[in-house]
Amino acid sequence: MKLARRLVNIPIRGLTGLACHIDHAELARVPLQGPCILLGNHITWLDVPLLMTHLYPRRIIGLTKVEAWRNPFMGGLMNAWESIPLRRGEADMGALHQALALLQEGGLLAVFPEGTRSWHGRMQKGQPGMVLLALHSRAPLLPIVHYGGERLPANLKRLRRTDFHVVVGRPFHVDAGGAQVTRQVRQQMTTEIMYQMAALLPPAYRGCYSDLSAATETYLRFPPGSASNLLGRNY
Repeated sequence: MKLARRLVNIPIRGLTGLACHIDHAELARVPLQGPCILLGNHITWLDVPLLMTHLYPRRIIGLTKVEAWRNPFMGGLMNAWESIPLRRGEADMGALHQALALLQEGGLLAVFPEGTRSWHGRMQKGQPGMVLLALHSRAPLLPIVHYGGERLPANLKRLRRTDFHVVVGRPFHVDAGGAQVTRQVRQQMTTEIMYQMAALLPPAYRGCYSDLSAATETYLRFPPGSASNLLGRNY
């Protein structure tokens, strides 16, 4: 698997480097090992290969929709990256158990909580599956957001490189604090997590999480010496 990962990462990194000017300096802040859940926003088909190859040699394993394996090329790529197939629209306990096992072994798990690409770059509503992973594994969550990739299709037609910016936030935990984790609580946890991601993006990309004044942190815990991502960045 190490050889397969290397064989696919090197050419893909080269190709994405030709198509994009990638501002990836902050990826150095991603730990070399876990346990850790990496949270990314999902814009185009470029997101996963670009981030996976620029995080190499870290062994990142992602949750990927099972439909990807219907395409022989994509299926081979997902196998090289050891991706975990996920059946969307249902409680896929098999995928959940594989993801939890990875985190328990000290692995790095990549999750795109929006569940589908936006293509326009603005954040969409998050899905609560990541909350179950965070609660059961007790692993920290680390937001890794990006923007600019939505211009790729148009720029390719004009033979222009696309500016692709990556921002790595501060890690945090999800903690129910003894409360019963009802559907409503899971939804609030999901919303709180998504606001942590949105705060790292320029305002035009925050989508349905654009009003940061509405963000809460009831179920979030930050490590000593760290701080909320809502304190964020200046653009």
